[in-house]
Amino acid sequence: MPHVRTAPRRRATLSDVRWIPVAAALVLSAACGAPAGDPGGTPASGPNGAPDGFEVLGTAPHDPDAFTQGLELADGVLYEGTGLEGRSSIRRVDPATGEVRRRVDLPGGLFGEGITVVDDRIWQLTWRDGVAIERDRDTLEEVRRVTYEGEGWGLCRDGDRLVMSDGTDELTFRDPRTFAETGTVRVTRDGEPVRRLNELECVGGQVWANVWQTDEVVRVDPADGRVTATVDLSGLRPAGVPASDVLNGIAAVPGTDEFLVTGKNWPTVFRIRFTTG
Repeated sequence: MPHVRTAPRRRATLSDVRWIPVAAALVLSAACGAPAGDPGGTPASGPNGAPDGFEVLGTAPHDPDAFTQGLELADGVLYEGTGLEGRSSIRRVDPATGEVRRRVDLPGGLFGEGITVVDDRIWQLTWRDGVAIERDRDTLEEVRRVTYEGEGWGLCRDGDRLVMSDGTDELTFRDPRTFAETGTVRVTRDGEPVRRLNELECVGGQVWANVWQTDEVVRVDPADGRVTATVDLSGLRPAGVPASDVLNGIAAVPGTDEFLVTGKNWPTVFRIRFTTG
């Protein structure tokens, strides 16, 4: 499929995203019980590099019918992968308004999962179909498919490799061009396995992961799999959103220490910064 570039790309800045500000930044700390591939930002951290809370910097609308499985901000564009059979898609979204600028649906039998941007391509996982779809970044159209063993959950780019989760405590490293497996690491916290690792975001040489069926995100050192920070984001759940529509979707804002987070069928995307309580 021919590749068409509509305009030169540039790196996103905060001026690219006109968020609705929060009048008094809401600071939530676990300590007090309150709940473009490779962006390269620097998350806030305290002693031992371990943030334990967050502050909300702003909000933006989000399609409440989007069953979010993957989220990534690159060059001022928010890319989103959604799931469920018959409803799965890949989208290009205006991060300021939530408007879906382009959408390509997956074939009816495929259940979409995590995504990541690799230069002029996007990789999109499927859940139990054993297929990764490589897409043209501009058109979102499928370029090719490759197969893999096991389930697909989350995906992100860490420099010259991809990091993939499969719902267990294992992260798999893959070649960003061929999707071939190049290694694995088990994720642990205080020596215990951390299972149900879901949507991923690679930033600053670390991997942030949603933990399915919880409101936690964990920061993982991919060198040895150790969890180096845990943050409870339960205070973000919008009113009226059922517990089954879990937190899932984390995207670093390139060049900053900020993140965009949302959940499955949530009406809101939150712009946050991790803090130390």
